[in-house]
Amino acid sequence: MAKPSVATFKVSKIQDNSPAETDDLLAVEEPMEIRLAYGIEGGRQQKSISVTMRTPGQDFELAIGFLFTEGIIQNKEQIRTIRYCEKKNENLSKENIVLVELIESIEPELQKLERNFYTSSSCGICGKASIDSVRSVNSGMKNSNGKNFKLNAEKILSLPVKLREQQLVFGYTGGLHAAALFNSEGEMVLLREDIGRHNAVDKLIGASLHINLIPLNNHVLFLSGRSSFELIQKAVMAGIKFVASVGAPSSLAVNLAREFDITLLGFVRDKRFNVYSGPERIN
Repeated sequence: MAKPSVATFKVSKIQDNSPAETDDLLAVEEPMEIRLAYGIEGGRQQKSISVTMRTPGQDFELAIGFLFTEGIIQNKEQIRTIRYCEKKNENLSKENIVLVELIESIEPELQKLERNFYTSSSCGICGKASIDSVRSVNSGMKNSNGKNFKLNAEKILSLPVKLREQQLVFGYTGGLHAAALFNSEGEMVLLREDIGRHNAVDKLIGASLHINLIPLNNHVLFLSGRSSFELIQKAVMAGIKFVASVGAPSSLAVNLAREFDITLLGFVRDKRFNVYSGPERIN
């Protein structure tokens, strides 16, 4: 049974200097462990590769998207099965442990992930040993073209309104990040929400991988918050050439976008936006 993404709490609400008891809806935040099983029959190994704080929902998409954006898998055909673990450990219930079994012919290069395998909902790659270790993960998808994909300014300015209209859980809680894919007509194709901005993107990319949309060089990745280095790295892995966000990009995000020819927009709200790289994709 799927876990809820929203929880109800009793709170005291202060308004006009007067307290009142009321119910408040909050986004659920729980740990999820991703385990990987690989190797030939009779000698298969199982390894825990990440624990992330996430909002329950689309857990399998999150696991698949994480494995893809970290370069551990290249396509969904490399996954034999994905399921919740049958046995729980001391700290996590079985619904919070996702086991991804790879096909026998795949030997994942786990040693290239020089990281502490703990990811908080807010920081993502804080455990990375170095920026170089992130950049080394990028696959051949980084060269996906996307030169012919363009979007006019009017459609760009419509994206935040369309995103907000579809943020169902955010509407209840005000506490979730969103990542969405839009096509060249400014129509929403997919949307995912999570308490962690990097989780929302992994869920979105995992869903895209499942329905064979990747590479996503004919789509805009639109983010409800800021654009960080890690989110641009995930865009590179999925072949995304156009990223826009409601908030600001970081300096590293801009550098990476320019390095991999990604159009990067920030502050897309209130009928304005800034262009940090790739202006040729804007009509």
